Amino acid sequence: QVQVVESGGGLVQSGGSLRLSCAASGSIFSIRAMGWYRQAPGKQRELVAMFGGGGTTNYTDSVKGRFTISGDNAKNTVFLQMNGLKPEDTAVYYCYGDFMINRWVFMNAWGQGTQVTVSS
Repeated sequence: QVQVVESGGGLVQSGGSLRLSCAASGSIFSIRAMGWYRQAPGKQRELVAMFGGGGTTNYTDSVKGRFTISGDNAKNTVFLQMNGLKPEDTAVYYCYGDFMINRWVFMNAWGQGTQVTVSS
C-alpha cells in the first residue's frame, strides 16, 4: 500500500507565497512520476506541475515562472514553491504519485488535498 500526504496549504494575499509538501510512504521501489494537480470550485482537476520519467518536469502554462517543483528522492517527497500567487490559483491542491512497487506491480495514489486560498 502506498500513501501520499500533503501539507502546507493556507490563506495568503495576492502576490504572496506558499510552499506545499507531499510525502509518499509505503513499499516503494521507485517513483515513476510525482507532482501536483489542483481543482477549483466548478472546474475540472488540472495538472499543475509534475516530475516525470528521467527527471523531466512539466508545468501548466498559467504557473510557469511562478511555481517551482522540487524533490527529495531519499525521502520520497516533492515540494511545490508557489510565488506570485493570484486569486485564480485558489483551489484544492492534490498530490499525485505513480509508483513502481516491484518489477510487476505499479500503483498510483492521490493525497487528500490541501486548500490554497488567495485573497485579492
